[in-house]
Amino acid sequence: MQEDSPVQNENTPDTAATERPQHPRRRNRLIVLGAAALIALGLGGVVVATAGTDQPAPTAVSLDAQSRNEAANRADRSAREASTPVTPAASPTPSPSVTSASPAPTKTAAAKAKPKPKKTSKPTPAWVDPMPGAEVTSCYGQRWGTLHAGIDLALPSGTPIRAAAAGTVTQAGDAADGYGNSVFIDHGTGYLTHYAHQSRIAVTVGQKVKAGQIIGYEGATGDATGPHLHFEVHQGMWNQIDPAPFMRAHGVDLGC
Repeated sequence: MQEDSPVQNENTPDTAATERPQHPRRRNRLIVLGAAALIALGLGGVVVATAGTDQPAPTAVSLDAQSRNEAANRADRSAREASTPVTPAASPTPSPSVTSASPAPTKTAAAKAKPKPKKTSKPTPAWVDPMPGAEVTSCYGQRWGTLHAGIDLALPSGTPIRAAAAGTVTQAGDAADGYGNSVFIDHGTGYLTHYAHQSRIAVTVGQKVKAGQIIGYEGATGDATGPHLHFEVHQGMWNQIDPAPFMRAHGVDLGC
């Protein structure tokens, strides 16, 4: 037997359709979206609430609007700066008219301090003219019937007389026989030189002398008609020889 179902009047309102409650999850989603929109706009103090019997109590979230604005501005500025291409600064192009000069080489101490050339004196010859520049007034040979055993050299009185070669003074003083003040020098080779008629003697017996060293001064002591040097060469004491060829053999020309 079929039961009779209640008959619904079409004029009767549909209570199931009008009184159906909203679903809790849908309502929560709407609330969350609204809160997110408020956060993006920088609004503070939004209260997010969740409804339903099985959800926790609403929690108040306090947001600092100024801090978030500054953070958003920094994020926006950094995004703009990162997207802007940075053009590298062009290095200055050197002018073609200016050339880079290479540094001048540094002079070393050895190059700066150039050694000064040593002053070298011309070596004195072994034999020299006993009175350079003098006039020859008499040569070796016979004169007035007697042997003139030397060469007479004349310059003004007091002219220095020099040793013809190095040696040792063996006599210095009056030699008698008309020679007046005389100096004898032994040259150690068997030869001696004799310098007569000196006005003043400048050496002593036993003194070592060098070639060209002053041994006295021209005068007219002894038998002399005027100031001059009587110069002799002895091959052994008192064995006079012609001084002219002997001195020429030693590189000195006395003019005879």
